[in-house]
Amino acid sequence: MNPQAMLSSLVAFPSVVGTANGALVDYVRDYLASLDVASAVISGPEGDRFNLFATIGPADIPGYILSGHVDVVPANEPGWHGDPFHLRAEGDRLYGRGAVDMKGFVAAVLSAVPELAAMDLARPIHIALSYDEEAGCRGVPHLIEKLPTLCATPLGCIVGEPSALTPVLRHKGKAAVRVTARGRSGHSSRPDLGHNAIHALLPALEAIAVEADRQRQDGPTNEHFLPPYSTLQIGKITGGEAINIIPEMASAEIEARAIAGVDPLALLEPALRIVTADEALSAEIIASYPGLALDEDHALARLTARLSGNVPLAAVSYGTEAGLYQQAGIPAIVCGPGDIARAHKPEEYITTGELHGAREMVLRLGQELCVRERAVAAR
Repeated sequence: MNPQAMLSSLVAFPSVVGTANGALVDYVRDYLASLDVASAVISGPEGDRFNLFATIGPADIPGYILSGHVDVVPANEPGWHGDPFHLRAEGDRLYGRGAVDMKGFVAAVLSAVPELAAMDLARPIHIALSYDEEAGCRGVPHLIEKLPTLCATPLGCIVGEPSALTPVLRHKGKAAVRVTARGRSGHSSRPDLGHNAIHALLPALEAIAVEADRQRQDGPTNEHFLPPYSTLQIGKITGGEAINIIPEMASAEIEARAIAGVDPLALLEPALRIVTADEALSAEIIASYPGLALDEDHALARLTARLSGNVPLAAVSYGTEAGLYQQAGIPAIVCGPGDIARAHKPEEYITTGELHGAREMVLRLGQELCVRERAVAAR
C-alpha cells in the first residue's frame, strides 16, 4: 500500500491528545483484518481511548515491536495554510497535524503490512499503537501490562519518534506535577481575614528553584546529554482575579527531566514534602516516564543501525515511550522518520522521501527476520 495514502487516512482522524480515538483504532483494526492480521484492542481507564497490538508471524517466539502513538497535539495555531487534518502535498512535503509526530512512522509501518504478511517470518513483528503519549505517555503502560498475554517477551522495541531515521540510544526521563493551593478570598485591605493561595504556593516553588540549582551545581552528570545534568523548572502558574482581591485558588505546574539512572519523580520530592505538610496544598502527578539508556554495543542498537543505515546517536533531549518498554524488561531504541523540530508547530510536515525511507526500513526488518534468522538457525 502507498504510505502517503495511509498517512492521509490517519491524519484525517483528529485524534487530539485527551480525546476519543476509537474511530482511528477501528480503522486500523479493520485494515489489518482485511489482510488477515488479527489485533487486540486494549482500552484505558478513560473508556474512550484505546491502544492496539497486532502480530505478524509466530507470536510464541520472541520478536520485535514497532511502536508509535496515534494521538497528536492540538492544531489551533493561526499559522496553518490549510486544514491541519487534511493531508496537503506541496512538492515533496506532506503537511498535516501528526504528519511527522508521529503518524508518518505509523503510516510507514501499516503500509508495509501486506509485504510483511507475505513473508515467512522466523520471528514476529509486532505493531503497538498507543494513545495520549503527548500527555505524559498515559496510554502505553496499559498495553505493556498486557504484553505477557499477547506474545513471547520481545527481543526489542523500535519507537518511531522522528529522529531522521538515526537510532537514538538515550533520552531523559520526565515527571510533571500540578500543585494546587486553596486559600480564602477577601479584600486585599484585610489580609488578616483571608488566606492568600498564591503565597501558600511559594515554599514549594522555592524548593524547586533550590533543587534546580543543586542539580546544576552538584548533581550527577551524564555528558551524553545537553545539559549534562537533571533539570527542574516551574512552567506554569495560575491564580488570582484582581490586584485587590486575596487569591482563593492558585496552581503551578512543575517538571523534572532526569538523566539516565535518576528517578524524575524523586527530583520533585522537596516540593512534594512541603505539599504533604500543608493542608492548604495538594499535588497531582500529570506525567511520569523513565529515561532511556541503551548500550552502544547492544544487539538492538546494531540491528537498528543496520536497518536504518545510520550510526546511532548517543542521546536526545526529548522523551518517548521507549523508557517505559525498557523499564518493563524490553530493550528499546528510538528510530523514526523526519525531524522533531517540525513537531508541535503549524505547517508540520514529513517528506515523501522520509516516509518511504521508514517503510523500507520496516521491510528490511522483515527480510532480516526471514533470511538472517533462518541462516543463524541453520549453522
